Amino acid sequence: MTSVSLIDNSSNFSGNSRSSLKKRTLLFRYLAEINLIFGIWYLQWRITHSINFDALWISIPLLIAEIYSYFGGVMFVIGLWRPLVRQVKSLDQMIPPIPRSDWPTVDVFLTCYNEPPEIVEETAKATLAIDYPPTKLRVYVLDDGNSADMRAMTERLCIEDLQSPQLQREANRIDAEHSSLLERLKQLENLTPNTQAAEQWLQSSESEVKQFASEFVQSLRQFILWLPPQHQSISDRLTTERKALEAAIRKKELELLELSRFRYIARPKTPGVAHHAKAGNINYAIFSGETAGNFIVTLDADHIPKPNFLKRVVPYFYTYNLSTGKYDQNQIAFVQTRQDFYNIPPGDPFGHRANLFYGPLQQGKDGMNAAFYTGTNAILRREALVSVGLQNFADEFAKDEKRLDEFDLVGGVSSNSITEDMNTAMRLHSAGWKSIYHNELLAEGLAPDDLSSTLKQRLRWAQGTIQVLVRENPLTKSGLSFWQRLQYFKTMYSYFSGFATLVFISCPIIYFFTDIVPVKTYGSDFAIHFFPAFIINRLTFLAATWGIPAREVWRSEQYAIALFPLLIQAVCSVFTGQKINFQVTPKQRQFGIYIRLVWPQLAVFILTILGILWSLYRFAIGHLNNPLVHLLNGAWAIYNLLLLWAIIRASVWQPPKEV
Repeated sequence: MTSVSLIDNSSNFSGNSRSSLKKRTLLFRYLAEINLIFGIWYLQWRITHSINFDALWISIPLLIAEIYSYFGGVMFVIGLWRPLVRQVKSLDQMIPPIPRSDWPTVDVFLTCYNEPPEIVEETAKATLAIDYPPTKLRVYVLDDGNSADMRAMTERLCIEDLQSPQLQREANRIDAEHSSLLERLKQLENLTPNTQAAEQWLQSSESEVKQFASEFVQSLRQFILWLPPQHQSISDRLTTERKALEAAIRKKELELLELSRFRYIARPKTPGVAHHAKAGNINYAIFSGETAGNFIVTLDADHIPKPNFLKRVVPYFYTYNLSTGKYDQNQIAFVQTRQDFYNIPPGDPFGHRANLFYGPLQQGKDGMNAAFYTGTNAILRREALVSVGLQNFADEFAKDEKRLDEFDLVGGVSSNSITEDMNTAMRLHSAGWKSIYHNELLAEGLAPDDLSSTLKQRLRWAQGTIQVLVRENPLTKSGLSFWQRLQYFKTMYSYFSGFATLVFISCPIIYFFTDIVPVKTYGSDFAIHFFPAFIINRLTFLAATWGIPAREVWRSEQYAIALFPLLIQAVCSVFTGQKINFQVTPKQRQFGIYIRLVWPQLAVFILTILGILWSLYRFAIGHLNNPLVHLLNGAWAIYNLLLLWAIIRASVWQPPKEV
């Protein structure tokens, strides 16, 4: 596996956190400016000098596709204008230190539906091993499938956790404190029978002894009653002390009962009421009354956290106030960390490695206070999530009072889209909350290792993102800054690229079989305008992806093009009002050959090869017109073949057989 170092974990800096621009940002900006200038120069030439009016049916779609791609590129480079690299000291290294007793309580939600219990168990064990005070950490299996096997696994692991040395030490500590309080209460009760006699003696002594003795007795009585709260008699003082001890004893007994920190929640599903999939699962846990942590960590069932997860992200929520000498709560709503996988095979045939998104793109969003929440490996402030969720529910309830039955399912994480994570982040940003992207790998998960599961996952992302555009357009949503609108809209805009891709890959095929060209000239005028723009575009992209392995960048580019049928399907399904259900990505390999899932790509691939062969045949028999144009289209076609080959190969990929 190729490792990419994308964060400096050094803590040799003043303060508890700091941020700086990513290296080579100035070089990227310089190239980006040139790229935009050359791009608009090329488009100006295309519009005014190169349209083939004899074939408008193909020349206009190509021009529109190029304009679409240019504006996508504009938003891409602007989105990377201010990429932040953040450094933070761990929670136990902050200066001044925060006492462990003051560390916040954290609930970890392991969201699952139909995953095998053994996968969830592995994640749960790693979560329980997080280096954090056990009395301040609760781990919940949110089982949306209400599986008996999952419940049994949770109960068994809960008992094992209670028997662990760590919790046994906590239990012994609580039990010792409980015993000490009981002993004090016993001593207090032994004093009670003599209290009335002592009070009477003090009162009688005041009238019988001399003046100096009276003053001494009075002083003694005042001393006994001196500690607050003030009391009229020693009996009242002892009664108050007894009540305080009884309350403390009950608290210790409750702590002992609450020491069980691994729990199971399966929400009821009322027939006829929308369940809202993962969003409803999380929201039920928030509003069921069973969870109460200051912060919520969301982890997919297969994402295994590292022991230092919480220590690396919690510090972002605290800002030291020099005037008061204390730590204040800030306006950070969530901290999103990197996402990666531990089961990716050599060559990453399905394009899961996402160092471009969980790197320059997220860092660029972070620089504009628009980091995306991606559903897992993140920590959220409960106060922010609940307050914004309830406000959105109130707005929806005002439109439709019948939604009252859904209160506990929609009042936190957004249920307005099957990509609930991005929509939730947008709502938090629009309400004035801030976000952080922490570019450190603190949890690893399972990636789909077959094409069927991969395509289901990508289709869900595409459909959900377009749903958000239709239902809560960031361009018109109040509360968002201009840069936040840009970041959200840029992501939504990219999912319409399937139509442009279809035009780009069709043009060479059409030319091979018809000699119809969408561009009026492919001569020197074309070369002067196209090649400088193309070369500077590639250099800009190279600067943006610096540090990411070239193979991974190429794979991401292949899938950006090869998924064009899926992107077209996503757009059409949303805009035609088709019912879209949340589909959980399978966590186990689905065996099979999936050529049938890529038949559009395969058809284009075969037609492109036939077109090249037809041109070569015509060249061989001397019937080829404009060989240079055929050569250019041949190069274009070969580039398309290389892009499409990734998904065709993935459709037949099988894991290596174990020896």
